[in-house]
Amino acid sequence: MKKGFFAVLLIVSFLVEAALCIVLYNKLEDVKQDVVAVNACLKQIENNYGDESQYSTDIDYTLIGNDGSVLFKTADDLSESVAEAVSNSDSIVDVEVDGEVVGKMIVHNTTSNLIARYKVLLIGGIAVISLLQLVIIAGFYIYLRRTITEPFNKLNDFAVRVAGGNLDMPLNMDKAHVFGSFTEAFDMMRVELKKARQAEKEANDAKKEMVAKLSHDIKTPVASIKSSSEIGYEISKDEKTRHYFNLINEKSDQVTTLVANLFNSSVNDITEISVTPLEYNSEILETIIRSSDYLNKAGAFEVPRAQIYVDKLRIQQVFDNLFMNSYKYADTDIDVECEKGSGYIVVSIRDKGPGVAENELPLLREKYKRGSNSEGKDGAGLGLYLTDYFMNEMDGKLVIENAAPGLKVSVYIRTVEG
Repeated sequence: MKKGFFAVLLIVSFLVEAALCIVLYNKLEDVKQDVVAVNACLKQIENNYGDESQYSTDIDYTLIGNDGSVLFKTADDLSESVAEAVSNSDSIVDVEVDGEVVGKMIVHNTTSNLIARYKVLLIGGIAVISLLQLVIIAGFYIYLRRTITEPFNKLNDFAVRVAGGNLDMPLNMDKAHVFGSFTEAFDMMRVELKKARQAEKEANDAKKEMVAKLSHDIKTPVASIKSSSEIGYEISKDEKTRHYFNLINEKSDQVTTLVANLFNSSVNDITEISVTPLEYNSEILETIIRSSDYLNKAGAFEVPRAQIYVDKLRIQQVFDNLFMNSYKYADTDIDVECEKGSGYIVVSIRDKGPGVAENELPLLREKYKRGSNSEGKDGAGLGLYLTDYFMNEMDGKLVIENAAPGLKVSVYIRTVEG
């Protein structure tokens, strides 16, 4: 409503300014000598020539004789000769008495005075109207600042606070300005975000409590499995059986450690799982890979000899995840290749399955992301995410590519120069 009021005022001021210019321009066009008044004055002089008391003074003029002498003047500063009259653009009329020219009447030209006066009026009118327009524009600026700029800045500050996580400070609502309804909507958004954050916190707390209970509950049967496997290992005479009991024992220890990690990661962030690389001989890789390939799908391979920089538990998890994915999504024979490169031992694990769509390969490293071939298969989308995280923490890297056929995952394990 107020915006329209300012607009109307501004339009009216422009119309008044235009009307003033038109009126004064027309008056300037109409500025001419009053012929009727001049003729009446001339007639009166001619009828009363010589009697100055009877001369008309309705207009300004000078009466001069044939010899150029000044006979009569109605005012000072009037032309007193024909030459001066021509210079001032005055009108010159012959004065005749009884058919004889006895002198001349020099009628003062008032046009320049009128034009000057109209110019003053025009300039003054435009100045006043322009000043009024400036006042209107200044008022409109103040109005816009109070109703748009300042409320917008408040909304912007509020949005920054919300983005920064401050959901406790409400946004003052003022429905008088154009952002009134937005103000209310923004504050409703803040309230809903605060509720969602509280609900998320409660859900996380519940998850942590559940994981803590599960961690405790899992440890007990795992301890029993470990005890049983140790007894079986001791009483068994067959070397192959002893190997499997030992494998059960090792996996029990690994499960115990992973359960502890699961508890810690639920309390903190998953990327806060500790990774502590140390120097090992690369011979451990063969044992770790064979341990991960519990279905014996991998063929023969040979690990180059070098000192490697790994966390033994985490590199075991890396290969466990890779073999488990291959079992789950490909279920084929697996080729394992090991080669020594510049600063790394590269272990490549390739299955003969359908692989993954090219546009999905980069997503496999992200948390909770899985390929389209995972439909109907169990999983949370954390295996390759954690594998990539572990390798980065051990100063290595993970490369995933399609092998046509199959999927090839290369693990770059950093070597230590002797």
